Amino acid sequence: MSTADDNPIPESGAAPPPGRGGRASAAGSALEKSLRILEAVAAPGGPHRLTDLTAAAAVPKSSTFRILASLIEQGFVRPEADSRYAPGPRLRALAALVGAGEPADVERILDELRRDTGQTVHLALHTGESLTYIRKLESDQPFRTASRVGMRMPLHTTAIGKAVLAHLPAEEVRELIDATGLPGRTPRSLTTPQALRAELEAVRARGFAVDDEENEPTIRCVGAPVLGPGGRPVGGVSVTTVTFLVSRERIETYAPALRAATEALAPLL
Repeated sequence: MSTADDNPIPESGAAPPPGRGGRASAAGSALEKSLRILEAVAAPGGPHRLTDLTAAAAVPKSSTFRILASLIEQGFVRPEADSRYAPGPRLRALAALVGAGEPADVERILDELRRDTGQTVHLALHTGESLTYIRKLESDQPFRTASRVGMRMPLHTTAIGKAVLAHLPAEEVRELIDATGLPGRTPRSLTTPQALRAELEAVRARGFAVDDEENEPTIRCVGAPVLGPGGRPVGGVSVTTVTFLVSRERIETYAPALRAATEALAPLL
């Protein structure tokens, strides 16, 4: 069983990493382009084709090919069969170093939230036009969710995503709407700018967001942002369950514990 914050945006065979809505662009420095290409290479569902990397990173094909050649030479990318590309040893080593350096308090805070609510807990970071899970603590409930660390999710259909969007500048939200087009995941997804903006206003007022079967049927989540310096969201935390076990009213009662967790996490991320 999967959560409302679980399934990647479907594409031909794999979930694409966040780019610029699939738009190729020559904008951005060489460093920015390289970082976007690395994000695309590292996204779940790989090894990825050159055309997919070009679209996801929003970098012209010729530039993508040239940057990939340099990244391969440096060991950050590894070429695979059928003109596909995968993370190289240096990129994997870098990921391991970053993970090993995270404070133990992060795991403790998330585990306390899991025990307080009895539900599955996710920690995700805001990455471009999507979220990336970096922690998942499964509940003791008799169901399991399909989410995994490294999975990327849309912003407008998830509890964490809406919590993040509610704390971004209006111009950035407008750009995201233009880039993604707000595709629906279920009949309950918010797919118009007017509906999304009204929901974000409500999220700001109450301090948390609810995904009520908007990303996947039968799945319900409550999410809150982790705010960085200046109040800008760096990501968020969600508590996830199923509709036949936990009502909308009950899941909202998890909000105080959730917000306490996100406030405790803020200086650690």
